[in-house]
Amino acid sequence: MKRLMPRIALTAAISTALVLPAFAALKEGDSAPDFQAPASLAGKEFSFSLKDQLKKGPVVVYFYPSAYTGGCNVQARTFAVNLDKFKAAGASVVGVSLDSIDRLNDFSADPEYCAGKIPVASDTDGKIAQKYDLQVKNVAGMKDSRGQEIKHGFAERTTFIVTADGKVAATVGGVSPTENVDKALAAVEKLGKKG
Repeated sequence: MKRLMPRIALTAAISTALVLPAFAALKEGDSAPDFQAPASLAGKEFSFSLKDQLKKGPVVVYFYPSAYTGGCNVQARTFAVNLDKFKAAGASVVGVSLDSIDRLNDFSADPEYCAGKIPVASDTDGKIAQKYDLQVKNVAGMKDSRGQEIKHGFAERTTFIVTADGKVAATVGGVSPTENVDKALAAVEKLGKKG
């Protein structure tokens, strides 16, 4: 029990820190920076381009701290379960984290999380997160839900709804992982009603 308490306290502290509001993130009306990155869908690597994806309609770009961590597991699963609703509203979804593409190949295919439905892009140097004015935190020594050491920084959990013309229609941050998905879906559905 003594060994479990520090781990619980550390997990709670990190979870709380990752839910804090995004103060510097891009706001509604800002231009969303274009990016290209290695990504994975259903365990298969490909090159993701925001510019190309926007040709098909709005894109939900969700930044999350790390694959195989509590809140990120919940968020990926919630996006996967609700993907048909996003598609019905005309939007696609992509996750972005500082995870390596190897970790993302596993995560994207995992039936418990992305379930082969949600593509996830690798921003190993954090440059994409920085373009979106997100903070990246060093969490050296933390282990993921599989017990593996996490060897990268965490971008703050923030979601951007980007319209086909490359503008930020909404920014969602500072809420729980499931509420993040719910608010992103509401923003996408609102976009559909305007058009």
